[in-house]
Amino acid sequence: MEFSFSPLIDPRGIQPRHRIKFAPRPSIEALKKGSILFYDNTKLSFCNYGEVFVRIKERLRGLGADKFIDYRETVRGKDSSQLRAYAAMLAKEKPVAAITALGDMGTSPATTILSIALEELGIPTLYLTAQPGHDLVRATAFYRAGHLCLCPLDIYQGSSVKDIRDQVDGQWDRIWTALNGTVEGVATIADLRFALDSPPPTPDCRLSLTQKNISAKNSILEAGAGVEEATDLFDSLHISDGLPIVPPTERRVEAMFSYCPFPREMALAKEVGPSGRDITIMDIAVAAVVAGCKPQHMPILVTAFKALAHPAYNFLQSVTTSHPGGNLILVSGPLAKQAGIHSGQGCLGPGFPANAVIGRAVNLVLIAATRSVPGYADLSCFSSQAEFTYCFAESEDSPWETINQERFDAETTSVYVLKAEPPHDVIDFLSLSGGDLLDTFLDSCTTLGSNNSYIPGPLLLLLTPDHAKLLHRDGYTKKRIRNTVHTLAHHPAPMVRNRGLVPVRPKDFADRHPMPITRSPADVEVIVAGGRGGHSCVILPWALHSEGIVEAVCLPDGSKAKSLEEFRTGT
Repeated sequence: MEFSFSPLIDPRGIQPRHRIKFAPRPSIEALKKGSILFYDNTKLSFCNYGEVFVRIKERLRGLGADKFIDYRETVRGKDSSQLRAYAAMLAKEKPVAAITALGDMGTSPATTILSIALEELGIPTLYLTAQPGHDLVRATAFYRAGHLCLCPLDIYQGSSVKDIRDQVDGQWDRIWTALNGTVEGVATIADLRFALDSPPPTPDCRLSLTQKNISAKNSILEAGAGVEEATDLFDSLHISDGLPIVPPTERRVEAMFSYCPFPREMALAKEVGPSGRDITIMDIAVAAVVAGCKPQHMPILVTAFKALAHPAYNFLQSVTTSHPGGNLILVSGPLAKQAGIHSGQGCLGPGFPANAVIGRAVNLVLIAATRSVPGYADLSCFSSQAEFTYCFAESEDSPWETINQERFDAETTSVYVLKAEPPHDVIDFLSLSGGDLLDTFLDSCTTLGSNNSYIPGPLLLLLTPDHAKLLHRDGYTKKRIRNTVHTLAHHPAPMVRNRGLVPVRPKDFADRHPMPITRSPADVEVIVAGGRGGHSCVILPWALHSEGIVEAVCLPDGSKAKSLEEFRTGT
């Protein structure tokens, strides 16, 4: 017996496959006469990595090519259009060839976009990579260019100068082919052989699911028929998070639009992740179904993606960073309760469907639409549970103004997003004063292994009602708490020197001692949530050119929504 299920909508959407045309490779004489551009995205400053360019230049000089143009600037914080503009600026130097480096970690996708742009501007380009970034570079180049000249180097932070020079020498034939090779030779080294999405999704964005040989144990009449098969299909295509899914049939996706009056192809985020696709309302609706959302959750999800797409969030890098944080979604205001988002006991754990599925839908969009696929096109060394789901609401019973009240008013609902670690528990059942309690928090606000030791930025103090009550009783306003954390949460400067990661701090922090973990009191968000008791938590940020962003939940005309029913479309 054989039957077909209803077609499923492919969460990957349409994947336009652009295949760039390579610039003609110059002759040896042209390389000798012209200038060769060396672009360092600042990653060669690490350890002994700078020896990569030193050795390549030595080899080129030995061949008679000795005119070099050096640029060193970070790609962090630049979106795709800014990277292409930067490539156009580099092209004005009129180099005969370019070598870009290093694609080893979080800057890998941005440098890939820059390298593609240089090639499209007619400059033969070679991009030097190292693990774990090499696989992410391959993915980004595959989706955005089809092919690209890459040269992987087997180096890491412990590589000696000799190790690095030996790596360059061992790859010299590949390097030379990229700069001076035949059409066939360039095509060979530019072949990416990427495993995912070959062939690409169908033009109609549909997936077929067929079940054969139905038995008594596997009947079409059984509740949830086809769920196992759909889950297996999605897992095989790497468009899910590994948990069981709700199959996104057309009926289910259409139902999502009953509370979503926005145009389906409206792009909320531009050119995100390895795929380089825009994230659309349709992408969010499909992921919402897969995650198990209700239609009433769509206004919250749309607002969350508006916030994630804010330039200050650094979405391009955040979706593939090696940092294990998730995209925290914090909803403040009356629509949180209407959507069923829990703020009380256990709000960051299991048992609360809206919290679980809204946060899950956000992550599913990133996997399916941007193709930030763990193990294939994502740098996260370990990842964490925060990348499954990370959504909760702020308590309306806070003794202080909530985020929506501070930014807007009590009737407006806001969504706050932050790329952040999982929560760090702060236990204190014994402090009898607000000052003593705050001392416990101060000691938990950072460690030498946390990003904010080296990159001051936003953080959340997430207080239980009991801890909030004690602080409020002793005269602690939000302003006072923020000032205290900013002033006293720090490290001795020698402890954060030459360890961890290259610091990204305001210029006036250069000679600070001790070294603050926040840039100003405004970096500290004070939130009340959870249940009664002595366990609060601190949520530490990624903070790499990434801010916490607040967006009001608005209707298509820009007015602030007062009820979820205002979004109902009658679909």
